[in-house]
Amino acid sequence: MVMTATRRKQLVESYRTNPGDTGSVEVQVALLTERIGNMTKHLKLHAKDHHSRLGLSKMVARRTRLLTYLRDKDIERYKTLIERLELRK
Repeated sequence: MVMTATRRKQLVESYRTNPGDTGSVEVQVALLTERIGNMTKHLKLHAKDHHSRLGLSKMVARRTRLLTYLRDKDIERYKTLIERLELRK
């Protein structure tokens, strides 16, 4: 499923750090999380789609790198983002 422009705009509005922000780590991680969720649903229906599985693993790796960067830079922002996105349980 493709992320619509309105959904993308909602995520940017929700996770931005200042009014002109569209590319902060929080926004990037939120967008990647949405795409990962959509790809996971796709792979449940199409189990043999190995090209999409490769794309999913690349997205997960990118999100991990961004979260590691944020954790090293500002631990409080990291903790609030993890809590808001419900990534770690």
